[in-house]
Amino acid sequence: MKFSHIGLITDTPQPGETWVEKTRVWTTDHTKHPFHVEWIRFAPDSPVTGPVRDRPHIAYQVDSIEASGKGLRVLLEPWSVTGTLRVGFYEYADGTVVELAEGSRHP
Repeated sequence: MKFSHIGLITDTPQPGETWVEKTRVWTTDHTKHPFHVEWIRFAPDSPVTGPVRDRPHIAYQVDSIEASGKGLRVLLEPWSVTGTLRVGFYEYADGTVVELAEGSRHP
């Protein structure tokens, strides 16, 4: 696993946000932030509930989401964000919300 970013929740629109239809959120590109922060802003009708919506997360780049997610509680099943990037959200035993990413945001 390689550290990717930390995801923080906001209600304030951020510069450079992009729309993710699957989860109905706006996100920023963590690679453009000096401390690898991804800002997340949920649309009122976002289907995301629970810990992913209520808590910050820490994200890791992994070779296999399924292998890295073993033993963790699934919060959001892995899905394709782009043709080259899949992500899934999990919860560690202590309540930490973890995003596992496989592939690349940029082709």
